[in-house]
Amino acid sequence: MADVPENAPEHCPGTGSEQAGKGAACQGCPNQSICSSSKPLGPDPAVEEVKERMSTVKHKILVLSGKGGVGKSTFTAHLAHGLAADESKQIAVLDVDICGPSIPKVMGLEGEQVHQSGSGWSPVYVEDNLGVMSVGFLLSSPSDAVIWRGPKKNGLIKQFLRDVDWGDVDFLVVDTPPGTSDEHLSIVQYLSNTHVDGAIIITTPQEVALLDVRKEINFCNKVKMPVIGVVENMSGFVCPNCKKESQIFPPTTGGAEKMATEMKVPFLGKVPLDPRIGRCCDEGKSFLSEVPESPATNAYKQIIQRILDHCDKRLEEN
Repeated sequence: MADVPENAPEHCPGTGSEQAGKGAACQGCPNQSICSSSKPLGPDPAVEEVKERMSTVKHKILVLSGKGGVGKSTFTAHLAHGLAADESKQIAVLDVDICGPSIPKVMGLEGEQVHQSGSGWSPVYVEDNLGVMSVGFLLSSPSDAVIWRGPKKNGLIKQFLRDVDWGDVDFLVVDTPPGTSDEHLSIVQYLSNTHVDGAIIITTPQEVALLDVRKEINFCNKVKMPVIGVVENMSGFVCPNCKKESQIFPPTTGGAEKMATEMKVPFLGKVPLDPRIGRCCDEGKSFLSEVPESPATNAYKQIIQRILDHCDKRLEEN
C-alpha cells in the first residue's frame, strides 16, 4: 500500500484509512499521534534528531532473541567488557528491556542514578571507556515494577537515543527484551536513518528456544536489519572434576548451527555453560577477566573477534 510509511508496524491500516492511528497495530508506533490527527503524515522529527545524536557513534549492534532466559543480557555485558578490553575504544551499552532491566545488576551498577548535564543525560560508567544507560537507573528500587503500555515504552526509548550524551563512541551495544514487539519496532524505526551494523541473535540449543529465535530472524528480514550471526549459549557443560561433557539442553533438532544454515545466517559460535558466569553476573563482575582460563572465556573471545571482523567489513562497504 502506497500510504503505509516505511518501517510501519505489521498490519498498519495506512495513513488514508479511517483507522489510521486508532487500530491495534498503531499502538507504540512513533507516527500514531500524527496519523490520528487530521494533519498530513510527516516523518517523526525524532528520527532526524536521533540521527544527529548517533552521528558520533561508529558501530551499533543489537542483541536480540525471540526467547526469554537464553542469556541476552549476560552476552551483552560480556560483549561490552570484551570490546572495552581495548582501552583505545569507547564502548556504550543501552538497555531497552524496559520491564526487566537486568544490565545494571549484571554490570555492577545497581543503585546508581542518572545525572543530567547541559548536553543531556549522562551514562553511568563501569570503566572510563564503558558507559551504560538503563531504565533501571530511573527506578527508586530494583524491585519496582515498570507497568507501561507501548507508547510510553516508545517514548523512553526515543529519549535514550536522542537525549543521552553518549559522546564519541566506537561501539553501542543495545540489549533488548524477548519478542518482536514495541521495543524492537521502536529501536529499529528510530535508528532507521543511521548506520546499524546488525543484530546478534542469542539462543540455546533446544528446539523450544529455536522456535522463537526463527521468528526473530524473520523479524530482522522484514525490517531489513542485517543479522551479524547466531550465538548458541549454554551449549554443553564440562564437569570441572571428571571432565565429562554433558548436554544440559540437548539439541534435539541439530541446535543453533543447523538452524543458522537452514535460515542462511552466519553462525558465530557456542558458549558452554560455566556456573562461574552466573556468579560473576550476580556480583556485577566481568567473567572474562575473573576466569580468563575458562573454555567459555575463549569462546566469548572468538565470537567477539568474528563480530569485530563483521563490523570492519561493514565499515569498508559504507
